[in-house]
Amino acid sequence: MPRTITEREPEVRYEPQRIEQKWAERWAADPSLYAADDPAAITASGGTPKPKYYVLEMLPYPSGALHMGHVRNYAIGDALARHMWMKGYNVLHPMGWDSFGLPAENAALKNNREPREWTLSNIAAMKRQMHRLGFAYDWANEVTTCLPDYYRWNQWFFLKLYEHDKVYRKKSKVNWCPECATVLANEQVVNGCCWRHETTPVEQRDLEQWACRTTDYSDELLDGLDKLEGWPEKVRTMQRNWIGRSKGAEVTFKLEDVPAGAAQDVTVFTTRIDTIYGATSVQLAPEHPVVKALAEQDSKLRAEVDAMIAEQKQAKQTGDIGTLEKHGVPTSAVAVNPFNGERIPVWVANYILMDYGTGAIMSVPGHDERDFEFATKYGIAIRRVIAAAIPEQDTELPFIAKDGLLVNSDEWNSLTCAEALQKMVARAEDKGFGNPKVTYRLKDWGISRQRYWGTPIPMIYCDDCGIVPVPESDLPVLLPPQVDLTLTGGSPLGRVPEFVNVPCPKCGKPGRRETDTMDTFVDSSWYFYRYVDAHNSTAPFDSAKANYWFPIDQYIGGVEHAILHLIYSRFWTKFMRDLGLIKNDEPVTRLFTLGMVLKDGGKMSKSLGNVVSPDEMVARFGGDATRAYTLFATAPDREMDWQDAGVEGVQRFLSRAYRYVARNANGEDAAWRAEANVPVSDDLSAEARALRRKLHQTIKRISDEFAGRWHFNTCIAAIMELVNAMYAAEDAASQSKVTIPVTVVAEAMRNVTLLLHPFAPYVAHEMWEMLGESSNLLKAPWPKYDAELAKEDEVEIPIQINGKLRSKILVAPDATDDAMREAALADQRVVAAMEGKQLVKAIVVKGKLVNLVLR
Repeated sequence: MPRTITEREPEVRYEPQRIEQKWAERWAADPSLYAADDPAAITASGGTPKPKYYVLEMLPYPSGALHMGHVRNYAIGDALARHMWMKGYNVLHPMGWDSFGLPAENAALKNNREPREWTLSNIAAMKRQMHRLGFAYDWANEVTTCLPDYYRWNQWFFLKLYEHDKVYRKKSKVNWCPECATVLANEQVVNGCCWRHETTPVEQRDLEQWACRTTDYSDELLDGLDKLEGWPEKVRTMQRNWIGRSKGAEVTFKLEDVPAGAAQDVTVFTTRIDTIYGATSVQLAPEHPVVKALAEQDSKLRAEVDAMIAEQKQAKQTGDIGTLEKHGVPTSAVAVNPFNGERIPVWVANYILMDYGTGAIMSVPGHDERDFEFATKYGIAIRRVIAAAIPEQDTELPFIAKDGLLVNSDEWNSLTCAEALQKMVARAEDKGFGNPKVTYRLKDWGISRQRYWGTPIPMIYCDDCGIVPVPESDLPVLLPPQVDLTLTGGSPLGRVPEFVNVPCPKCGKPGRRETDTMDTFVDSSWYFYRYVDAHNSTAPFDSAKANYWFPIDQYIGGVEHAILHLIYSRFWTKFMRDLGLIKNDEPVTRLFTLGMVLKDGGKMSKSLGNVVSPDEMVARFGGDATRAYTLFATAPDREMDWQDAGVEGVQRFLSRAYRYVARNANGEDAAWRAEANVPVSDDLSAEARALRRKLHQTIKRISDEFAGRWHFNTCIAAIMELVNAMYAAEDAASQSKVTIPVTVVAEAMRNVTLLLHPFAPYVAHEMWEMLGESSNLLKAPWPKYDAELAKEDEVEIPIQINGKLRSKILVAPDATDDAMREAALADQRVVAAMEGKQLVKAIVVKGKLVNLVLR
């Protein structure tokens, strides 16, 4: 007869520091522990490769220490990676460092340390933290973007972009500090002034810059979003808006009363040419050439225009251009509507930008809210030219519709908007004053940075040959060490003669290196391809390896990277595809954006002084409890409000799970192991059957979450409930001599260990060993559930009376609303509470609750 659990063994104390140090040392001794299998080697040996799974968290900037936002991000990815290993996949789970950029340069200035030394020391510190938290990374494929073995391939890609006319020089506006005599990044502009010189206003200057032709892929970047069904819709919407494709027409208005020598017409872009009869003014950007010509003859206008330009610059620096209070000033010029010859006034408006569209708009206040606001403010005429197709649906102006009918539009009256759009564009094209046009909000990507700590741009300027690429054989162009960053006046690299002065590769005459460095978004646009072949010295990566691993199966990071980083990485992927390096069109199949970590109501950040150190939490509660709490506090896509007490609570739960296994397992005893592995008998007590049912329901619930929503908070809560059920069964066995066979208890202990592993790997490995298991828990098969046992026989439904909880009932999972209502009304507590009162209505939320409204 099988032994039963009837007596409790002495308590065993849970010591996370001892347990975690033990396993950390074991894992560190095996560098190949988290390495992915080489599919080519498996195939060559006659084996069948496993299905692949590439899971990746966005790489961090090495600022000196991890914060809890990092820990949450990596805990999500680590849980998924461990789960997929257990599901039998060939998992690639790498990590690296986005280690170039302005913060390192600023920190070097502040701390009087060389950027490379400062950055590498931070990497070492953060890597130690990752090891201590038990993250399962394949460090053999680590990537550090500030090292020559990586950034030489940035330079190689630049040469390929140049060769294929995807990178070019263009004039663009930059922030310029006249005192530093250098370009500033947007982050270095504080309240309109230089970050180094708080009283020196920053100027806008036009400088020659290198830019990538991201707009060559505008349509593909936009249309490709429809295929990215594994991306959050909010991210796809953000990218659609950023790319901003608008289909419409360009229309040219003749100008009158403008100075001789000035442009005699102005072109506007409109998506609603059908409203052109409602145009009652033309509005120009303050920097429009026509405005400049008009202002040269009108000192009052010049002063007002200069003020608008300054206002726009300030707004751009603070990111508030969209919130400007709209205002304008009339000019002496008039514009002639090409459709009807109407002469309408020309205004200068502060909300029109020269670098957006044509820098000019036709203002239709009857059918545009912004134009209506402007016209109302300045008494400009407002005219209706669109009416609702159904008169009863007409509204006050501004009336905005695409399915209405044209009115007050001469020969076009009674046409639908759709008909008018097509025919009026054709008329404009036929008469030579317009043409169909598709515009984009997306601009070419300016990648020049006048900083030191970045990838040197591999170009040389020669007075005879012009711009000459550095030969591929001369890569990498190395950053010179020990550059003095305290000096002002241009790019730091420009002050290093031995770097700047080189012979021209074509003619051999004296040349000058480019002293700009690359935007760090270049580094992060393709780093995940380098992970698959991180030590390749002859190519950025091996194409066969990339074609096996890509696209990334799951990418995890903050929503703040939803636009620039992800658009640039998609652009880079499409360019590499066109080079023949890869076959995939998109880098990422599924994207997950996690919520921010908050503390005291604000985003956790050093500037707010509310950062919680993972080191402190690990020292107090252990790495398992720290990382598991970031998953338990709330669903991973929601904001998380950090509470130290929550970590302590998770530690107590881990302690209960550990103590149960420590007390009931006897893995060193071969006889116990043999008995524990006997198939579970059907002849079980009610308590034993209930425990098995809870176990299999928990396995199903957690398996479903990994395959679906990733509500890991409910996964950990389910394991907590299972552990409570295990203790309850133990209590029943101890107190009433109920039979709970060792086989049932062993099944529960083995599976709770497997379920706990993705969330708390240290204690799970310790429990696995206590159970007598010698296999690698990382590759142990994910537990399977019995479908019959996993069925939810009944679900517990709270019963509220006037919004307050009064009772709970058990109903079938598929119970109808009527059945739930009747069951609630039959509950004895409800019956007692309803005595002398009238039922007004019963609010039933299927499978969730019943709220009875009484009076």
